[in-house]
Amino acid sequence: MGKIIAISNQKGGVGKTTTAINLAAALGVLEYKVLLVDADPQANSTSGVGFDPRNIKTSIYECLINEIAPKDAILHTDSPNLDILPAHIDLVGAEIELINLPNREKMMKTSLTQIKDAYDFIIIDCSPSLGLITINSLVAADSVIIPIQCEYFALEGLGKLLNTIKIVQSRLNPDLDIEGLLLTMYDIRLRLSNQVVEEVKTHFQSMMFDTIIQRNTKLGEAPSFGQTIIMHDVSSKGAINYLNLAREILQKNNMTQMTTAEKTIEIEDEIIPDSEM
Repeated sequence: MGKIIAISNQKGGVGKTTTAINLAAALGVLEYKVLLVDADPQANSTSGVGFDPRNIKTSIYECLINEIAPKDAILHTDSPNLDILPAHIDLVGAEIELINLPNREKMMKTSLTQIKDAYDFIIIDCSPSLGLITINSLVAADSVIIPIQCEYFALEGLGKLLNTIKIVQSRLNPDLDIEGLLLTMYDIRLRLSNQVVEEVKTHFQSMMFDTIIQRNTKLGEAPSFGQTIIMHDVSSKGAINYLNLAREILQKNNMTQMTTAEKTIEIEDEIIPDSEM
């Protein structure tokens, strides 16, 4: 069965959607079958892989509210081994509509269970809130990645999110693990970035990924082309960072395997080493 990983932080602008898109793409390039689930009403993951949310006819909204089979909503992307369960603006109303449904916190889990065996990984781009859609995502997930930007107030709201995760673990999903804290938007030239890294290490070192996502112009450009960073510029620091994150997750989950793609990526690493900041 595929592993479901939620990417969650109720604080906006932390690289949540960027991480969801590009981690999913990196795992796909490494020859794992991946589904990206857009559970954010802004539908940025949907547009970020090349689809106009306004033209989406069947989305995660229909799966949650009307119990449409997710296989009828899934779209194939241009990125290798990557499918998406898209979102559109109607998802905004799902928070209210879910309130009156039985098992309202488990609608996404029920839906994704139908297709879990078809994928190695399912990556959920959570809503930037701690509402019912995010709770659904955490209940459905096996683990959660928390992106933290290397900027002022980086840890703001982290305690509340960790508390929410504990509540979900105790009441709804006892098997939910924290996959790791992911530092994003890192710039070695800035004192603040380095201070944030040290602060997070002080409090949460055992939970941190070794991989840090560097601030990178190409990462910001890619969504405007409807492309993942690997499709947009495979030699960029952003692409190398997310490929390294994918490999770190594979190693953590004992799923490492040498693929043709990885041999190519090792060559790229010689061009842009992971240690280069």
